[in-house]
Amino acid sequence: MRATVTRLAGVALAVGSLTGLMAGPAVAATGATGAGDPYFPLQGNGGYDVASYDLSLRYDTVGRGLEGTATIRATATEAVKTFDLDLRRALTVSSVTVNGTTASFAQPANLGQELVVTPGATLTKGMAFTVVVRYAGRPEAVTDPDGSIEGWVETSDGAFVVGEPQGSPAWFPCNDSPRDKATYDFRVTVPSGVTAIANGELVSTTPAAGWTTFTWHNGEPMATYLATVTTGVFGVTTGTTPGGIPYYIATDPKVDTASQSVLRKVPAMTDYFVGLFGPYPFSSTGAVVDNAPEVGYALETQTKPLYDSPPDELTVSHELAHMWFGDSVTLSRWQDMWINEGFAEFGGWMWSEHTGQKSAQSYFNQYYAKNADSWVWKPPPADPGGPATMFAGSLYERGAMTLQALRVKLGDGTFFPMLRAWHAAKKYGNATVEDFTGFASTYTGRDLSAFFQAWLYADAKPTSW
Repeated sequence: MRATVTRLAGVALAVGSLTGLMAGPAVAATGATGAGDPYFPLQGNGGYDVASYDLSLRYDTVGRGLEGTATIRATATEAVKTFDLDLRRALTVSSVTVNGTTASFAQPANLGQELVVTPGATLTKGMAFTVVVRYAGRPEAVTDPDGSIEGWVETSDGAFVVGEPQGSPAWFPCNDSPRDKATYDFRVTVPSGVTAIANGELVSTTPAAGWTTFTWHNGEPMATYLATVTTGVFGVTTGTTPGGIPYYIATDPKVDTASQSVLRKVPAMTDYFVGLFGPYPFSSTGAVVDNAPEVGYALETQTKPLYDSPPDELTVSHELAHMWFGDSVTLSRWQDMWINEGFAEFGGWMWSEHTGQKSAQSYFNQYYAKNADSWVWKPPPADPGGPATMFAGSLYERGAMTLQALRVKLGDGTFFPMLRAWHAAKKYGNATVEDFTGFASTYTGRDLSAFFQAWLYADAKPTSW
C-alpha cells in the first residue's frame, strides 16, 4: 500500500500468524481462534491450512445486499473437533457443510469476526476437507486504528474492495492470516452494465436476465488481504506488455481522462521491474482506478493494484513493485511491514531513476537532509510500534533509504543480483525483517549487522553505517 499523507500516521486492526500450522496435539482439539500475530492476535485461525477458495457472489449495487457461497478446500494440521473461519457479523451465515455433511456453526457476538464450525466428525491431522459456507447481508467498511477505512467500501456504482490489513472477512469467510496463502476462483454476479473485477484472469462473462456473471481465476498463491472483487462502471483496456505479460486496466469514467497518461506506462513499468527484480511472479498485470477518494490510498491487490483516485507515476510504480515485494514475497507478521513497503517505495524510486527523472540517490538525499526529529526517522522500519503506526511514513521513506544505502555500500553488481535472489528464494512465501537481514549477510559474505542496526532498528537518524 502506498500511504497518502493522512495514512502515513499508520494503520490496522486485523489479527494473525499461523500457530495452527504447527504440529498440534494427538488428541482432538479446538482450533485456535487467532493465528497469534502480535498486532492482531485474533486474526487468522489455527488447526488447518487453506489450499483454495471458490467464491460465488451476487451483489446488488442498488439494494447493496451481498449473497455468497464460499467453498474452501483445506488440510487439517492437527486433529480438531472445532475450528474457526474469519467472517464479520454484518454477514449472516445460513448453512455450513464439511465434506458434504451439515455442520454446526455459530457467530458469537463477543468474538466479532469468528465463525465457529463444528463438523459432524473430528478432522484428523493431515486430512483434506472441504467447507461450504452460505451467507448474506450488507457488507460493511472496517475502520482501522489510524482511522482509515477498508473492507467493502460502497461507491456510487458498486464497491471498492480492499483488505489490508483486516478487511477480507468483511466479505468472505477465510483464514485471514497473511501466512496462509491459497489460490482463488471468483464468480461475481452484478446488474447488467456493472463490471466485477477480481484477481487473476477473466475466464468468462455470462449475461442472464438483467445480470452478468464475471468469472475470474487466480492460480498463484495469494494472501487473503490481497483479494478483491471491486465492482462498478468501468472502461476496460486489455493487451500484452512488450515482454509478453497480459494486462487488464480498468478506469471509472469519472476519472478516466486524468488517469490515462500514467496508466499507459503500466506495461513498460512491469517489464522494467522484470529486469530489475526477476521474472514476473504472476500470470497477468494491470490496474483498477475507481472514484472513491474517501478511501485515501491505493492497495497492491494481487495482479491489478487498486487506486481510489487518479494516481501519480510514483504511486503506480510503487504498487507494481509490490507484485514482487508484498504480493509474491509477503510479510510474515504485520510488524514486518518494511518487507512490503520499504521495497515497493524503493522500486518507485528506481523507476523514476530509470526514466531520467529523480534518481534514487536524489530521493535519499532529500530525506536524509531532514532533521533528526523528523517523521522520516520514527518509528524505525523494523519496529513500527503497533497497529496504529504500522503504515507510518518512516517505513516507506527511511525504509527505501535503507535499500539505497545498501545499494551504495554493496555496489549495483552485488545489490541487484541479491534482490533477485531474495525474491527467487521467497517467491510465493513469507518473510520477516530478520529473514532479509540474514539473507543479505549470507549472500554477500559480509557482516551487515551494524548497517541494519543503524537503518532498521535504531530509534534515531543514522549517522554512520
